[in-house]
Amino acid sequence: MPKVKTNSSAKKRFSVTGTGLITFQKPFKRHILTKKSKKRKRNLRKDGVVHSTNQAFVMRLLGLK
Repeated sequence: MPKVKTNSSAKKRFSVTGTGLITFQKPFKRHILTKKSKKRKRNLRKDGVVHSTNQAFVMRLLGLK
C-alpha cells in the first residue's frame, strides 16, 4: 500500500495543539487596515479554532487519521 501524502496547503495553514484542537490564523488582517476598528484588528490576532464539523476533514488533509 502506498503512503498517504499530507496536503501541502493544509500543513501551512493549520496546526494541532497539545490538547488536539486544530488552530489557524484568522483572515482579513494583511492590508486595508485603516478602515477596520482597533477592536476588530485585536480580535483577528487570536488564533481561530476549526469547528467540530470540519475537524475530521482537516485531520485527513494533515494525514493524522
